[in-house]
Amino acid sequence: MLPVGLQAQTSPAGAPSGKSALPLLGDGSAMASAEERRLGDRIARELYRDPDYLDDPVLADYVQGVWQPLLAAARARGDLTAELDERFAWQILLGRDRTVNAFALPGGYLGVHLGLLAVVSSRDELASVLGHELSHVTQRHISRLIAKDSQQSPWLIGAMILGALAASRSPEAGNALIVGGQALSAQSQLNFSRDMEREADRIGFGVMTQAGFEAAGFVTMFDKLQQAARLNDTGAYPYLRSHPLTTERIADVQSRLPLGAPHPGVPTPTMLHAMMATRAKVLSNLGVDALHRWQPVVEDSALATQAPALQAGAWYGAALAAIRLRDAGTARGDLARLQTLVAHDAQAQAPVRWLAAEIDLAARDQPRQQVRALAEQLGTSDTADAQPRRPALLLQAQAALQSNLPDTLALSAQNLQKWLAIYPQDALAWQWLASLYAAQNQALRALRAEAEAQAARLDYSGAIDRLKAAQERMKAAGGLSSSADHIDASIIDTRLRQVEALRKEQALSR
Repeated sequence: MLPVGLQAQTSPAGAPSGKSALPLLGDGSAMASAEERRLGDRIARELYRDPDYLDDPVLADYVQGVWQPLLAAARARGDLTAELDERFAWQILLGRDRTVNAFALPGGYLGVHLGLLAVVSSRDELASVLGHELSHVTQRHISRLIAKDSQQSPWLIGAMILGALAASRSPEAGNALIVGGQALSAQSQLNFSRDMEREADRIGFGVMTQAGFEAAGFVTMFDKLQQAARLNDTGAYPYLRSHPLTTERIADVQSRLPLGAPHPGVPTPTMLHAMMATRAKVLSNLGVDALHRWQPVVEDSALATQAPALQAGAWYGAALAAIRLRDAGTARGDLARLQTLVAHDAQAQAPVRWLAAEIDLAARDQPRQQVRALAEQLGTSDTADAQPRRPALLLQAQAALQSNLPDTLALSAQNLQKWLAIYPQDALAWQWLASLYAAQNQALRALRAEAEAQAARLDYSGAIDRLKAAQERMKAAGGLSSSADHIDASIIDTRLRQVEALRKEQALSR
């Protein structure tokens, strides 16, 4: 099965509630959670290196807004165990791939293709896919399937999974990564049974509805996939091949709607969802010809007859494409139309502000003091008791570097430090922090931040290289001149020992 089935393991776990869990399918044997995490780390490390891997803060923020409520609901229902919650990574990796797919990897890594984000019509439809995959994880379907063939070594299973992922884009690349007939045999063991699919539907439905999403999203997503299957899927829907629909599954999900409820029609997206789906479309195809096609869409008089959300999506896409084409004037004109459309939609305000900042920063035509003001505005939260959201913090770092003003650089670095104290695995935030430190001539801190970025992407050798470079710099400087330097040196020495231990464990697990 293609990696979508491996989505099975992408859910975070929480402490079980007093509610008794339903019995698991299978014979009760499964991979140990620690072994599963090591296998997931090995696969994720390669995906982080993949050119199609994309950390787009705006899209990631939107996906997290769907994913986190699902995790909370699964914890509240008792579907997630405390052990999995503690041991697994629970990280989402976005892929710049136009195919409609999502997949969970061993150890709690979730992959989502931009193609999936581009075709779902609502947050509820996205929640139905993620809830289904989350439930594969909570029921340990993947680990049970892997454990069935005890003769397959973990590295061979990892190679097979990577090969299946590559084959979803290029059969030739996939065949090169799949290690011989033995791994092909292992791939056949990773197909979920019909019972597992039905169980993931049933539990996923409960998770998504408890999380506050509309039940109709499950049905309309099934309708969308069923229509694609009837049109003889040509490869754009790998999800269908790994999760084949049956009339039984479709009828079962439809029966879960309230008695007498009409069959839901195609949902009208919110402005926020329409903009995020459009962002996924633009970022999945950055060819010049594709980018030029967005402007004629908004210039067509027929657009005014569409629903406001669809109009907002079109103007957002045109502005984003213009940024990529380095046409700041057009981007600002499109943004002005978009701002008028979303003026009374509170949910859409933050992404539009971020888009405006993207335009100004890409144009690089703002006076230094204006860039300073932009950085200060990005560092302000929408609510008094919360810190700024991740896209705003990373845009603030970009603005601070562009202004190159000491106070602005220090403010942005301070905000990122607060963020990373809570989310230490945020590799992109570490990268921006390293740039901010370098701009402030704080070389040791910059090297340490670069090392943390490498470690967050599981490249422990790269992290060790950066930490040793920091030690060498200290030696070359002839000693430490301040108490701050002594603190930095102590942190670097401690982290070097920790990362060396992680690399050793990584090597032993092969």
